[in-house]
Amino acid sequence: MALPGYRQPPKRRARGGAQGPDQGDPNQLFDDTSFGVGPPGGGMAAGPGGGAYGESPGSAFHVPGFLNDPMANPMTNMAMAYGSTLANQGKEAVEKNIDRFFSVKKLKYYFAVDTVYVGKKLGILLFPYTHQNWEMRYQQDAPVAPRVDLNAPDLYIPSMAFITYLLVTGVALGTQNRFSPEQLGMQASSALVWLIMETLAVLLSLYLITVRTDLTTFDIVAFAGYKYVGMIVSLLAGLLFGGNAYYMVLAWCSCAIFFFTIRTLRLKILADMSADSSIVRSSKNQLRMYLTFSIAALQPALMYWLSFHLLR
Repeated sequence: MALPGYRQPPKRRARGGAQGPDQGDPNQLFDDTSFGVGPPGGGMAAGPGGGAYGESPGSAFHVPGFLNDPMANPMTNMAMAYGSTLANQGKEAVEKNIDRFFSVKKLKYYFAVDTVYVGKKLGILLFPYTHQNWEMRYQQDAPVAPRVDLNAPDLYIPSMAFITYLLVTGVALGTQNRFSPEQLGMQASSALVWLIMETLAVLLSLYLITVRTDLTTFDIVAFAGYKYVGMIVSLLAGLLFGGNAYYMVLAWCSCAIFFFTIRTLRLKILADMSADSSIVRSSKNQLRMYLTFSIAALQPALMYWLSFHLLR
């Protein structure tokens, strides 16, 4: 019951339609003020969309426009355009340097092979004495693809032969209880180093004797990699039939790769030198013959060096 002259204070109204402490939870100590704090005078300034000023309708916080849409910022667009220009310039520079030292277009030529070419080329590598025509075919002053010309060098057979040689090496080491990843890695590194050294030696020799030839670095790598075919056949013969079979097959493959290299490089290194005098032409011809013979003789030596220690 109210006393005379006492005026009861009005009940406080909860924000957001929630009940106050006298009508809600008796354990609630404070009013819920999470709906936002307005400017002095009460409430948040309403924008044209019905929400607070600077906000989208239904948004509880003010987010600047350039954060909502970064692409609308002119500084962002300028930075993206500058970065795209730098990326294009770097790409062009890398492509020019790669084409200068390592042409992908030229590399594709050496892998343009098919099954028929691979089978016939393996037959020539193992039995070159039956092959008659050793001249390469040209079309518009450019050599045709290997799948069309058996005399064209390729990199498919050397690369596959190199990998197969490593697999046979692992089998040979495993039969002798000498296999380990480190040992196989040493064999692979040794074979790769010898291949690189052989290629560099031939390039240096061609430079020193000033030979003008159409031999490329890929051609030299291809001719140096063909010997792995004979090494694989020799190692397989040794694993299956013993050491005597290994030496017999190695002798045959060594003679075959020697004959193959002589007949192939003779047309590339012993080129026409009609512009030189007779004396200069004669001396250069001798140097070219010595170089051709040295490259051919190096193949059997490396075949033996890289394979004899695998069979004990």
